[in-house]
Amino acid sequence: MAFGGFNQGGGQAPMSEINMVPLIDVMLVLLIVFMITAPLLTHGVKIDLPAASSDPNVEKPETVTLAMDGEGKLFWNDQPLADADLAVRLADAAAATPQPELHLRADRETRYQKIAEVMSAAREAGVQKMGFITVPAR
Repeated sequence: MAFGGFNQGGGQAPMSEINMVPLIDVMLVLLIVFMITAPLLTHGVKIDLPAASSDPNVEKPETVTLAMDGEGKLFWNDQPLADADLAVRLADAAAATPQPELHLRADRETRYQKIAEVMSAAREAGVQKMGFITVPAR
């Protein structure tokens, strides 16, 4: 097939293929340029920084354990607690800085209603962190 000729016949359609050779040549030239210039871009400046050592001052907030037995009695850090004093203790714990974590321990026989009431009272008092303590299965 000839690309150009002296034949002026109108029987041939225009060529609709893209010539890829010039594009490949440009791509190879750019690849070589980038391969040469890339190591030059990693040049670093050597400076002598001062050395300082410090341990982070992390304060671990205390934890408050609120236990409930099967009869619905409450225990604040293993000390008996009356139901009327619960709101005051929770408000004091919520006002402390940093705020302690509230760990709830409930007996297997504890009614869910009692657990829900204690959780609701803790949220109303402003306790942010609350978790459950369970005994792992053996």
